[in-house]
This record gives sequence, C-alpha cells and structure tokens, in this order.
Amino acid sequence: MLKIKKILISQPKPENGKSPYYDIAEKYNIKVDFRPFIKVAGISADEFRSQKVNIANFSAVVFTSRTGADHFFRICEEMRIKLSEDIKYFCLSEVIGFYLQKFVQFRKRKVFYGANGKLSEMFAQINKHSEENFLFVLPENNNDDIFAMLKTAKFKYQTTTMYRTVSNDFTKNEAFDYDMLIFFSPQGINSLLKNFPNFSQGEIAIGCLGATTAQSVRNAGLRLDLEVPNPQFSSLAMALDDFIKQNHKNSKGTKN
Repeated sequence: MLKIKKILISQPKPENGKSPYYDIAEKYNIKVDFRPFIKVAGISADEFRSQKVNIANFSAVVFTSRTGADHFFRICEEMRIKLSEDIKYFCLSEVIGFYLQKFVQFRKRKVFYGANGKLSEMFAQINKHSEENFLFVLPENNNDDIFAMLKTAKFKYQTTTMYRTVSNDFTKNEAFDYDMLIFFSPQGINSLLKNFPNFSQGEIAIGCLGATTAQSVRNAGLRLDLEVPNPQFSSLAMALDDFIKQNHKNSKGTKN
C-alpha cells in the first residue's frame, strides 16, 4: 500500500471547523476532505398525502432524530396543518427534545425524552402515556429496532415516512483521487458504487465504523483495511491515527 496522503471522510464538514480528523491531517501532513456520499431528502407533500395519515388524529408525536423534527414541521407548514397546543412530543434524546424549541414554545408544550438516548428509555416514557395516540416520524429505511419494539406495543400508533437517505452524487468536475475512504453507513457504500460503477479499489484503503457498514464493504467485494470498533480501538479517529502512523512507517523509503 502506498503512503496515504489524501483521505475522504464521508461526513458533512464540521460547522465549527474543529474535528479530530483535522488534527490527524496536521499531525501527519496529509489532506482530509469531508464529503458525504449520502444526504437526507424530505418527501413531498403529495407523497405524504399518499400515506393517508391525518396528523390531527394524533395526540402525541415521536421523533428519533432532529431530522425527523425538521421534516415533520416542514410538512405541517407546507400543508398548512395547525397543530394542537395539547400535542405531546416524545424524543429519543434530550438533545432532540431541546431542539424542538426551534419549532414550538418549549414551556407551553409537553416534551418527553429518554434519560440516555436509548430506544428502551424512550419507550418507557411512551408507556407511561399509553392513553395517547402516537405518530412515529421515521426515515424510509433502517427502522428495524423501532418496529421490533412496536410489535409488543400496548398503545395506539401509526408510523409515517417523512424523509429518506439518497445518494449524494459526485459531479463530473469533482476530483476523486483519494488514498483512503472512510464510511459510516451501508448507504455510503451503495452510493460509492452508484457514483463509480467501475470502481477499482487497487491500493485505495477503506475504513469504516460499525459492523453493518463493514459487512456492506465485504458484500461489495471490496477490501476492508480498517474496521472500528476493534479489540484495540472503539474510536474511529484514534484508530485512523494509528493506521496512518503505521502506514507512513511502513511506507518509508517507498517511492511515491
């Protein structure tokens, strides 16, 4: 493997300009680009109507992400749906709960969230209010854990899709000359193959976070050079630091 000089991190660029990946870039004198392979797209009002969901019928709304909140209130605005002052909001985490202040007057609403950001904690809160009729705002895919828990639900509920993950296509003018690619989801691997159907890995290193992403790399017939978590590292940034260190050490004297 050649000495790694340029890495693509398939995540959005940090808004505050700070990231451990920038620290790694400075430490080893390499270039790091943030460029997501995927992006979130909201469904249209017509698509929502086709689901035959009447928001006015629900006394509680459930959010598993801030993105879900964004698109729920967007749909309500586009369709001119007036929300009841009595609606309760149930969130996966405190961060999502406080994020709702962007859309509603927090003190006048009833907002509940799990103590530790786990689904089990959120469902514990929901079960305390089982008399409500719940609307779960979900993405198009990756809801298996939610549906598994809903199988034993003892409350009224309906699910609705308001957003989906789509490929963030590369333009013809975008350079794709990286020595290493870092992925965080199976959708990222799918997007790589969609954008570059004739992709040949060669000496390009591939790293990823999570077992499902790792399996997607292997299923695509690609070589996985760095998988996190592993017995040595749970942090991708720390693992990448060590990987670059070993790569540069082994590449000494190699003609680049």
